[in-house]
Amino acid sequence: MKNYRLESDLLGELQVPKDAYYGVQTQRAVDNFYITGNKMGEYPEFVKAIAYVKLAAAQTNHELGLLDDKMTAAISQACQEIIDGQFHDQFPVDMIQGGAGTSVNMNANEVIANRALEIMGYEKGDYQHCYPNDHLNLSQSTNDVYPTTVRLTVIRMNQILVKHLAELNSSFRKKGEEFSDVIKMGRTQLQDAVPMTLGQEFGAFAANLDEEITLLNNISNLFLEINMGGTAIGTGINAPKGYAILCADKLAKLTGEAFVSAPNLVEATPDTGSYLIYSSALKRLAVKLSKICNDLRLLSSGPRTGINEINLPAMQPGSSIMPGKVNPVIPEVVNQVCFKVIGNDLTVTFAAEAGQLQLNVMEPVLCASIVESMIYLQRAMDTLRTKCIDGITANRDVCKNLVMNSIGIVTALNPYIGYKASTKIAQQAMETGKTVYELVLEQKILSKEKLDEILDPKNMLSAHDAVS
Repeated sequence: MKNYRLESDLLGELQVPKDAYYGVQTQRAVDNFYITGNKMGEYPEFVKAIAYVKLAAAQTNHELGLLDDKMTAAISQACQEIIDGQFHDQFPVDMIQGGAGTSVNMNANEVIANRALEIMGYEKGDYQHCYPNDHLNLSQSTNDVYPTTVRLTVIRMNQILVKHLAELNSSFRKKGEEFSDVIKMGRTQLQDAVPMTLGQEFGAFAANLDEEITLLNNISNLFLEINMGGTAIGTGINAPKGYAILCADKLAKLTGEAFVSAPNLVEATPDTGSYLIYSSALKRLAVKLSKICNDLRLLSSGPRTGINEINLPAMQPGSSIMPGKVNPVIPEVVNQVCFKVIGNDLTVTFAAEAGQLQLNVMEPVLCASIVESMIYLQRAMDTLRTKCIDGITANRDVCKNLVMNSIGIVTALNPYIGYKASTKIAQQAMETGKTVYELVLEQKILSKEKLDEILDPKNMLSAHDAVS
């Protein structure tokens, strides 16, 4: 008993570690919900977000005359310390739990209350001077605190995610510039198509992902509408008039984010539409990343019996039985991360659909899935950039030879000799093994000078003047 203090709640008394800043309800959550093993304290942006929400709430209550100066100052200092990175180890609640986030809210209430008690010169657990429910949760409910916390978390984590995505795009663009003079064969349906440059291919990767930055930033703005002041179901019971708008304004000033109070708090309390859209955007990014990784694996396939147009950095031996084998392990691991993100989006979909009446109690798994996807994508993109993209080299001779031996370049002859004649040349090339170039000269269809001009790979990389 020397290492514990005794606290009580609705269900009775429970021992809490004496030095813990959390209290009885957090302890019950720890005992009840060992699910993922991922604790709230392991997600710093999430912990900071709820501290910001509690700080905004305290300032709002103080301005409305509900908290005195001394307690407000102590609560504010405790919140700021958490925002600055302290006491995160005091948030042991599993990210997935029953109760619609009540355990998360009470964990924050208890930690901040006990730290505030210390600041005011009292012992932890001496709640008559600062009580988690009466003071830290004043004018609030889990049902407005938790979703507001998740919204701020997603906004802040999106800023980090987009930064790392931009860095990956920059690497693709640099490779596009480096490979701008490498002529290669483009392919459709895994068959030879028409020539392009390796630079165009890598530039397209960057352009494709640039779209995701714009999309993610636009969608994250949906999280700026919050339901603080709605309390239990959006009616505002136990919150004073003016609380909702004032609290949103306080949170906006504290965070620098343009938060506003939702126009209909009853609608906003159970609504998870913004999470659904954002998760879908993460899935879209994952699908695009996975497709790019598929392309990288194909382009580097071989090296003797595949496409072999590029070399990926060798990161580890590829086989326990085949000497000399090196596998594309970095694109492979990114593929797997993308599959996980796609699966998380399905979880979010089910969680959003499962809302009933005035509350969606499945928000914890919805939150955990989105946050996990963002962290996984960030790490995967960093890994792809630093351990793969930045070190890619081009097999220039392989690329050139594939173009010159390809039947696909016959497409460039269409405007000059017609589709039917071009098709005949293509068939003959496949049957005889001769090149398109050889056959056109043998049959004297075009002069060597004109053929050289038409089939110069550089002249096949973009639109050309009309052929008269």
